[in-house]
Amino acid sequence: MKRTNPVSILPLIALLAGLFILGHGGLVGAQQAKPGEIAYGHGFMLETPHHQAALKFKEIVEQKSGGKLKVNLFPAGQLGSAKDMFESLQMGTQQVALLPTARISGFNKKLQLFDLPFLFPNRETAYKVFDGAFGGELLKTLEENKIIGVAIYEDGFKHFTCNKPIQRLEDFKGMKFRTMESPIIMEQFKSLGANPTPLNFAELYSALQQKVVDGQENPLVTIANMKFYEVQKYVMLSGHGYLAHVLMLSKSWYESLPKDQQKIVFETGKELAAWQRKGVMEGEQGYLKTIKDFGTNVIEIADKEKARMREATKPVYKIGEGIIGKDLVEKAVKEIERLSKK
Repeated sequence: MKRTNPVSILPLIALLAGLFILGHGGLVGAQQAKPGEIAYGHGFMLETPHHQAALKFKEIVEQKSGGKLKVNLFPAGQLGSAKDMFESLQMGTQQVALLPTARISGFNKKLQLFDLPFLFPNRETAYKVFDGAFGGELLKTLEENKIIGVAIYEDGFKHFTCNKPIQRLEDFKGMKFRTMESPIIMEQFKSLGANPTPLNFAELYSALQQKVVDGQENPLVTIANMKFYEVQKYVMLSGHGYLAHVLMLSKSWYESLPKDQQKIVFETGKELAAWQRKGVMEGEQGYLKTIKDFGTNVIEIADKEKARMREATKPVYKIGEGIIGKDLVEKAVKEIERLSKK
């Protein structure tokens, strides 16, 4: 039976959700925000930990501000692409956004650090980096873009999906993988022996269904919610990369708030990072069950083979140094190594 591309119904979902918001006294669009009203946009569906964190943000901010701040949520890309929302934050026509670093790295090259393969050995180390001094330095760089970086949320570790099983490094040879238009990610696939094919995310389900590409990479939350497992025979648990989101505020809007309201907004967003990450992590067993129950094969790539893949992708770091900056990459690697031993 032919299944509907979940991405193709996003505009309808966005329209219905927008009508629902309008019917409940919300905003028609971010540009019509009134004093005290906050437009919070992201690209995820309603059932995800990302949207649940947004709901929690709304609840806490409205309660702590005594109703002086009203948060209007725009999920599922209602306010446009990550690029659109980033630019809206810069202009002050949108106040809050939860955006993936991989989609906005064109605005801030330092955020492409997260695109490096096998950067984090585990979640615990990643969280120490995010919540420590180094993570704070990275978030601070967004001020150059007229944006306040509050905290790093997550999609989690990325895994491969494909119509053929991949268990060894050699299995990548000649395979066509969809990638984002990131030179670092494209180089990663080249180093594995695959052919990277840049493709818009909205076209990915159809491209997999029609076998325009053989496979793709994404965290389990995305593989499950976008139903990529329906059009892929195999999911390979590789954990080869990490996909982070950043909760961002419009700098001009934030600085216009009274100090007490600034504190409420910033501290709430920061405190919810751990809550959101926990939701993603706890949801992964459910995502795997959904994938397996559908009949898609799940393969755990052996540690020995992951080590070979890690070795094969080491040259990607040289590409990364040229884009991100050699000093920053070296500092990140040393910090991750130090924190992983704690």
